[in-house]
Amino acid sequence: MTPAPATPARFISFEGIDGSGKSTQARMLADTLRAHGHDVVLTREPGGSPGAEEIRRLVLEGDPDRWSPETEILLFTAARRDHLERTICPALDAGKIVICDRFADSTRMYQGLRGPGLRAQVDALHDLMIGQEPDLTVLVDMDPETGLSRALGRNGGEERFETFGQDLQARMRAGFRDLAAQHPDRIVTVNGAQDVDAVAADVLTVVEPRLR
Repeated sequence: MTPAPATPARFISFEGIDGSGKSTQARMLADTLRAHGHDVVLTREPGGSPGAEEIRRLVLEGDPDRWSPETEILLFTAARRDHLERTICPALDAGKIVICDRFADSTRMYQGLRGPGLRAQVDALHDLMIGQEPDLTVLVDMDPETGLSRALGRNGGEERFETFGQDLQARMRAGFRDLAAQHPDRIVTVNGAQDVDAVAADVLTVVEPRLR
């Protein structure tokens, strides 16, 4: 695990396959930074603003074939635009740290890898409507079989993507790893197979130098 260059990080995202523990790690980091005196906004995608939360219910619940990948790209981008306008940008403008559970990298993987040419569509729409990347992305890496087992065990009602099965999770993991290799200045990988406190310690080791 090699820390990224020490440029300031005010917008931090967490990525990983379902069940990787990234949501827990995002929450733990937010709690730790608040305890250290930082003003932190913890948010999530899809969601994070009233309009985006409505879209979240559309895309994460229901039958796996409810939407085509192309339609999902549009829905996720619409949710992200609202989230950016109403939550992320105002918080950053106010000098706060924003920690986001998923951002555009998830759309690049979950929608962009599900058909020929879809990744290019994701990136083109992102450039047109979003135009912003996190300063730092923490990729919590997890074995697909273990992650899927964890995710399906939650029984929380938002399991539409988990029902696509282990093959999708394996492709997502490989895609996230490729993305980290392409953007080592932004994406840092931590081992999610450790116990939760050990992962949190690794995350803090990555993040703290970037806040100074």
